[in-house]
Amino acid sequence: MAPLQPAVYVGTFIHCVSLTELEIGKNGAIGVDEKGVIAFVERDVREDALGRLVQEKYAWKDWNLVKWQDEESAAFFFPGFIDTHIHAPQLPNAGIFGKSTLLSWLQTYTFPLESSLSSPPVAQRVYTRIVASTLRNGTTTASYFATTHVSATNILAQICHAKGQRAFVGRCNMDSALHPEYYKDASPAQALRDTQETVDFIQKLDRGAGLVTPILTPRFAPSCTSELLQGLGDMHKATNLPIQTHVSENTAELALVASLFPTHDSYVHVYDAHGLLTPKTVLAHACHLSSAEVKIVKNRGSSVSHCPVSNSYLGSGMCPVRELLEEGVGVGLGTDVSGGWSCSVLVAAREAGGVSRLRTYVEETGARWSAATDDETREREREQMKLSIEECLYLATRGGAGCLGLEKTVGAFEVGMEWDAQVVDLGRLVSVDGEGGGMGGVELWGQEGWEERLAKWVHCGDERNTKAVWVKGRLVSGGMG
Repeated sequence: MAPLQPAVYVGTFIHCVSLTELEIGKNGAIGVDEKGVIAFVERDVREDALGRLVQEKYAWKDWNLVKWQDEESAAFFFPGFIDTHIHAPQLPNAGIFGKSTLLSWLQTYTFPLESSLSSPPVAQRVYTRIVASTLRNGTTTASYFATTHVSATNILAQICHAKGQRAFVGRCNMDSALHPEYYKDASPAQALRDTQETVDFIQKLDRGAGLVTPILTPRFAPSCTSELLQGLGDMHKATNLPIQTHVSENTAELALVASLFPTHDSYVHVYDAHGLLTPKTVLAHACHLSSAEVKIVKNRGSSVSHCPVSNSYLGSGMCPVRELLEEGVGVGLGTDVSGGWSCSVLVAAREAGGVSRLRTYVEETGARWSAATDDETREREREQMKLSIEECLYLATRGGAGCLGLEKTVGAFEVGMEWDAQVVDLGRLVSVDGEGGGMGGVELWGQEGWEERLAKWVHCGDERNTKAVWVKGRLVSGGMG
């Protein structure tokens, strides 16, 4: 890609400093160089002194000013969202569940839809839509499951590259008897050859730019024979490519895994025994891990993609996010389209908070969390389960970056990180007559500080609040109008 014109972004900047702390910088200025990398961060800059500061302190002479600062509206820059688990071909089914749970939902809705992407025009249509939709919702990085089809998977990678989205793209590996004959890999050997073909294509497409990355994708343990799992583990060992899969989403799934892999101690052990539990592995869901499994995940350095929307709507369970964080397991957020009905990471952050609150009043969860018998101690420990706004936004940005090995690259506004960012506009105050003001579902009345504004954005905001999105310094969605 051609070099960028260096730019200085001016306005209010908000990002997560840690899991529990947000930095809110008013009148900030962030310089982004010709490679899309943050060169400097200045706080409390007077507008009339900006040009002199940039020239004298940083020796920048030719740069663009990007200003998003309006005294009458609440607009701010925020890091781009990171979706650690999304099924790109399933977008047409978003919102469709029937009365199914995970395994019946796959057979009734998912496999027939995914098989239709064997047609390149269908793949082009669906994948163009999903990439545009995620970008429009502020997702600058997405980890995509594709289908078994090599050509369709390559089409997804091409679209991500052309639209400028940072993406991990994985061809689904699935050769077991769980799958219908019309939609499965012919054999372990063929699955591995097809996976290698997509890996080669994506690496040639990206040319080392770090924008689109191949990711090894065993759909989930019941989808794969032991031979295929081992082949993918060997491929990871040879290439160090990242891995994505599912684990412990649904209790019926746990029973199925136990029946298919009777010599293994647990679901997690299946992956571990085949060389697929590594520091570059992202495990989606993890609703029903045992304490022993959590320790294995932590010891292997693997991460968890929390998918609260699909977990709720498919009736799968509730991920014990607080316990995972306390154990030192990295956690990010996944939209899990189409088990999740929205491709918005903001919705996932909202639901993560809601599910964490619901967990506090589920009796068996409370018993697992604490053996305390007095009400005061139990109530205090239940309160600790709740995820704050700061924590939900951390999972949506820096948490996801850590899951995907991008913690030094994106997720915050720090010197040396790349400019993956979005402008969020919450609109103007509700007018005196009550008719005007607001933006999307967010209404501001004048008494809200920045903490309250952020809470309203998380709970009431949507894509209408996302006005512009950049990846590696390039504008990829929206604009300055």
